[in-house]
Amino acid sequence: MTDVFVDNKFVGTVTNPKSFKDDLVGDRRRGKVSKYVNVSYLELEDKILVETSKGRSTRPLIVVRDGKSTLTPRHLEQLQKHEFNWSDLITQGVVEYLDSVEEEDALVAFFEEDLTPDHTHLEVTPLSIVGHITSLVPFANFNHAVRLNQGAKNQKQAVGFYAANFQSRLDMDVNLLHYPQRPIVKTIMHDVSGYEKHPSGQNVTLAVMSYRGYNMEDAIVVNQGSIDRGLGRSTYFRPVIAEELRYSGGLMDEIAVPDKEVRGYKTEQDYRYLEDDGIIYPEAKVGEGDVVIGKISPPRFLSSMDEYSLSTDSRRESSLSLKHGEKGIVDFVALTENQEGNKLVQVRLREQRLPEMGDKFTSRHGQKGVVSLVIPEADVPFTSTGVRPDILFSPHGIPSRMTVAHMLELLGGKVGSLNGRLIDATPFESETEADIRKELLNLGFREDGTETMYNPVTGEQYTTQIFIGNIYYLRLKHMVANKLHSRARGPIQLLTRQPTEGRAKEGGLRLGEMEKDTFVAHGASLTLKERFDSDKIVVPVCETSGLIGYYDARKNNRAVSPLHDDESEMTDIEVSYAFRLLLDEFKALGLYPKLRLKSKF
Repeated sequence: MTDVFVDNKFVGTVTNPKSFKDDLVGDRRRGKVSKYVNVSYLELEDKILVETSKGRSTRPLIVVRDGKSTLTPRHLEQLQKHEFNWSDLITQGVVEYLDSVEEEDALVAFFEEDLTPDHTHLEVTPLSIVGHITSLVPFANFNHAVRLNQGAKNQKQAVGFYAANFQSRLDMDVNLLHYPQRPIVKTIMHDVSGYEKHPSGQNVTLAVMSYRGYNMEDAIVVNQGSIDRGLGRSTYFRPVIAEELRYSGGLMDEIAVPDKEVRGYKTEQDYRYLEDDGIIYPEAKVGEGDVVIGKISPPRFLSSMDEYSLSTDSRRESSLSLKHGEKGIVDFVALTENQEGNKLVQVRLREQRLPEMGDKFTSRHGQKGVVSLVIPEADVPFTSTGVRPDILFSPHGIPSRMTVAHMLELLGGKVGSLNGRLIDATPFESETEADIRKELLNLGFREDGTETMYNPVTGEQYTTQIFIGNIYYLRLKHMVANKLHSRARGPIQLLTRQPTEGRAKEGGLRLGEMEKDTFVAHGASLTLKERFDSDKIVVPVCETSGLIGYYDARKNNRAVSPLHDDESEMTDIEVSYAFRLLLDEFKALGLYPKLRLKSKF
């Protein structure tokens, strides 16, 4: 007897497990059982698993009988004429949904010509081997799997036209591409997903050649003329949000222009953009330190008596201003209420971003690179027909990465742009390379996609043919303007007295153990000392007790031992403040941190 489990619960036994499974599958295909019921017979364990639970991942496959697909040409004809639809295929048992359990018993073929009598199912399309984003990569079956994976990840980071109603939305940290285009070389998934309604790239002319060594190590050289005409131009939106919070005792924040009596008042210059209600006006150009929303808050710590006598000078300034390195134009101001009914002010800042050195670009094949040089249009190599490429791509990016699809897209894009048509590059079902080459030859170009190019400085012809074509390029959200950071001296933390952390807080750049080794090897001893002096402190240490002492102001600022008063000898030593803090924390734990001093000479 074979045990039967429904959703991992034992429900009974059957005598003939194989016929039981076949009957259940047959009933499902005839519509007597829900299409989401899956069954599997585990011969080694001699048990039948029936799955009906929610949340399982199931996928459609075409049923195969005796090595032949049940999807006939007549079905396809009816589907094209809209006499038939997807649900009809399921009710007729042509298509069924399998989950991971039943898939164990299935042998699935990718192509109809691969079918044998052993096969049980056929893929609806070979494209379903990859996910949605990956299926947008043209000629994907010509690429290495790792590059395909990276190409899919890169597409998610592209700056694009993310929503048509962006002007009425207050989105956090978003980018908007100004001139998005649909790709010339596309897959069927571009049509299915409606990609042309929210594109995130542009078709560019790209030449595979080095340019004075500037595009080595994956970097790309960009034509300044292309940027002037709108290549990769985008806007970055950043929000500033403030709300009037309620505190205990009925106290509240107030969004207004702070009075001069308020504790922490900045300068009149900082508040110059605020209107009477304490909120900035649209289209104001603001920079680092400028106040965007004025706000006054009650003091942080109140005694019981203070609650009844709150004067203006006891209230504190808590306005929202732009952090270090931030700038922009006020794009949109929204006044509303939050869930508690408190006043909420949201200000959206915009900043136009033109591609610059350090910005990241990529094709859809994981061939990412940063802009290493933006060159004037006059200095860009040109073809015999006078075409100057938008981007110069390094030839060294191709051999080791084996992204053949990148080269095929250049070829296909060239044919598509010359013939004014879209190229179908659906993985496994694309137009063939031979057809594309033949079409390019008929258009009067070399079939291998190469052209004669000229040196822009000397006017001489390059001795080699340059591979040049059109490709869909994406600008990624990793922009140098968001990451550029430097600091000399600046703010420090209250607890450890070390520099603050992070770009927004004007933080320090940490020097690690390995960076230290490079300075040691270089012999830059003074630089090394300076870098490790960020929290230096001179403390008096009692030589008898080994504890850190203090300076007594009443005894002419003399160093005093915490245990032996004036009797012990005190010595000044230079330590890190973080180390001094550690000693204090040891004392708080009841440990005795004794320092033993000895002369270094």
